[in-house]
Amino acid sequence: MAHVFVYGTLKRGQPNHKVLLDDTNGCATFQGHGHTVEPYPLVIAGEHNIPHLLNLPGQGHCVVGEIYTVDERMLRFLDEFEDCPTMYQRTWVRVAVLESEGARSAPQGPPAADRTLQCFVYSTASYPPEWVRLPYHHSYDSLGEHGLRYNPRENR
Repeated sequence: MAHVFVYGTLKRGQPNHKVLLDDTNGCATFQGHGHTVEPYPLVIAGEHNIPHLLNLPGQGHCVVGEIYTVDERMLRFLDEFEDCPTMYQRTWVRVAVLESEGARSAPQGPPAADRTLQCFVYSTASYPPEWVRLPYHHSYDSLGEHGLRYNPRENR
């Protein structure tokens, strides 16, 4: 099992979340909310308005997202789904846990806010240079105030 941090269309309520719920892809269990310990640029780019976490630690914002525990089958599925390593690269990132699933009923251990986890994240190190000049976001919502509506794969 591995921890995966999702910040874009795979989050709850977002267009691609359904793939995490599909048992044929493997097992993904929601663990809680968090944010990257280091700032990163989260941009919305390309003709389909896809969120991208640029692998430029130290720039941008501490990005808010969700933490999942996934099995090996789901991790392999996500690698393919995220076109890894071509479009995205799966790398490690430190995530500060904001709220753990079930934290209210489990008093043992440190409070969620005092915890960090090492998680896989799908970020990109290869992108057009102009993406660095796009607006940086703290969090992503496909219907957010940015006005850049995501174009789902099935509509392309």
